[in-house]
Amino acid sequence: MKIGIIIVIILGLLTAGALNYHIILVDGGIKILKKADMTLEYTFVDARGAKKFKLFLIPELAEAGLKELLREEGITVER
Repeated sequence: MKIGIIIVIILGLLTAGALNYHIILVDGGIKILKKADMTLEYTFVDARGAKKFKLFLIPELAEAGLKELLREEGITVER
């Protein structure tokens, strides 16, 4: 019974984390951004290589501050 309660608590914490944070893989490691809305969309994002430029077009990631995060990594998109 105690193990079941512990498992439920751990799963609840993992779900809450997935709803509130973007986990982004960048070339230099892993970065975490707070989500603007509680959804499961774009919880895990791969921003390595050429894929990162497509991420600028996703509104959920733009609201969370992806542009500033990638700028800190030295990646910019200019017109």
